[in-house]
Amino acid sequence: MTASILYIEDDLEIGRFVNEHLLEQGYSVNWQRSGEHALESAAGCRLVILDVMLPGLDGFTIGQRLKKAAPDLPILMLSARTSIDDKLQGLQFADDYLTKPFHPDELIARIEVLLRRSGARTAEPLAIKHLLVHEQQNRIENRDTGEEIMLTGKQFHIFGYLLRHLGQILTKEQIYEAVWGEAYIEGDKTLMVHIRYLREKIERDPASPEIIETVRGIGYRVRA
Repeated sequence: MTASILYIEDDLEIGRFVNEHLLEQGYSVNWQRSGEHALESAAGCRLVILDVMLPGLDGFTIGQRLKKAAPDLPILMLSARTSIDDKLQGLQFADDYLTKPFHPDELIARIEVLLRRSGARTAEPLAIKHLLVHEQQNRIENRDTGEEIMLTGKQFHIFGYLLRHLGQILTKEQIYEAVWGEAYIEGDKTLMVHIRYLREKIERDPASPEIIETVRGIGYRVRA
């Protein structure tokens, strides 16, 4: 079945390029030049690709409204804005954030990850190494033992945020801002402590983690 994508981009040159590439990959595309009719246009779509700089309402406002109306609809932000503040603002509601310029193959790869993940949320549990993650039920199971792994609220929020950005390297600032809802202060060890306790619960060997990978000097990643 062809996946339908709502693409909102006012730049004609970039829009034509992305639209043509998506069509070549077999996607059905509804390309809009503004977000004026975003809510109506999103009906029946599997994913939204949303530019930040748009005439009228900006992409952040449109994305927040879309996510409120359809929480399970994946949103991929495209933006020439590369600052950490802009990325953090976008990732408050979006499922991914890709900065311009980008290679079309990377765009397609990220779309495929988001579509796989959204399908997993509505159907089968997500399998990561020895874990089965039942996202809709907020439940994690150890496939080796069949036992449920009990996490604290903060641990589940951290792990859930990493899973929603599967394969991406996330900075400590991004994770902290998303989970605690406040600005990260450099040198704060709170996130590191929570990651350590989280690993003790979900990793086979917390000293050699296979699930939550530390990317030195940047942050953390859960590999697909």
